[in-house]
Amino acid sequence: MATASVCAQQKIEIPNRQNEKLVGLLHETGSREIVVLCHGFKSNKNSKIIMNLASSLEKEGISAFRFDFSGNGESEGSFNYGNYSYEADDLHSVIQHFTSKNRVVTTILGHSRGGNVVLLYASKNHICNVINISGRYDLKKGIRLGDGYLERIKQQGFVDDAKEGKPVFRVTEKSLMERLNTNMHEACLKIGKDCNVLIVHGSKDKIVPVADANEFAKIIPNHELEIFKGADHGYTKHESQLVSRVMKFLKRVCVMNN
Repeated sequence: MATASVCAQQKIEIPNRQNEKLVGLLHETGSREIVVLCHGFKSNKNSKIIMNLASSLEKEGISAFRFDFSGNGESEGSFNYGNYSYEADDLHSVIQHFTSKNRVVTTILGHSRGGNVVLLYASKNHICNVINISGRYDLKKGIRLGDGYLERIKQQGFVDDAKEGKPVFRVTEKSLMERLNTNMHEACLKIGKDCNVLIVHGSKDKIVPVADANEFAKIIPNHELEIFKGADHGYTKHESQLVSRVMKFLKRVCVMNN
C-alpha cells in the first residue's frame, strides 16, 4: 500500500453508456491504484459511511473515488427503483474512465444496494477485490411498498412510495420487475476464486437481515465474513470498527496482489 500523502478532492464528471453525466469526487493521493466507493438506495456520494471510508483511504495514501449513480445526487438521469444492473453499468463506465487514464481500480466497495451493485459487477467483470457492506441477498424481500403492492402496481402500472402522504418516488411495474428478476444467488456463483470478497453486516440490521450475509458466504468461494455484534444498517455506533475492518482487508489483499 502507498504511504500517506496530501490529498486533493477533484470533481469529475464521467458519461455512462446513455451519455448521462455521473458526478463524483476523486480523493487524489497520487497512488496509481484507486478504490471506488458505491452508495446505497436513495443515497449519494456524501453518505457518512462512504465519506468516512474515503477519508480513511486517504490517510493510507490510497486514492478513492466516490460518485452518485445516475438519478441520484448530482448525477444526471432518472431514479429507478430496480435498476441494479443499470447501476452496475454505471460502475463499469467509472472503471473504464480510470483505466483509460492509466489508473488501476483494484477494489470496489458498496454499502446496502451498492453492495449488490459491486457483486453484480464482479459476476460479469474481472476485479481483484470486492467489499459488500450490508447488501441484500434476496431482492424479492424487503419491498416496503405496503400491502397488496403487486395487485396495485398491475392495475395502475405504478405505486407511489409515500411518506406522510407525500410521494417520495414512483415505482413502475417495469422497475419493480427489474428488481424481482435480479438473482443475486446466480450472480454470485459466477464470481471467480481469484476475486477477494469481504462481506460485512451488522447483527442488529433492521433493513437487511444479517442472515443475508451468511447466504452470500455460502456461495462466494474466496470470501471473508465479518458480523458486527449490535451494529445497525448504518453502523451508527460501529463506524470506527467498520473502517478498521475494511482497512485490514485491504492491507492483506494488497500484499497478496503485489
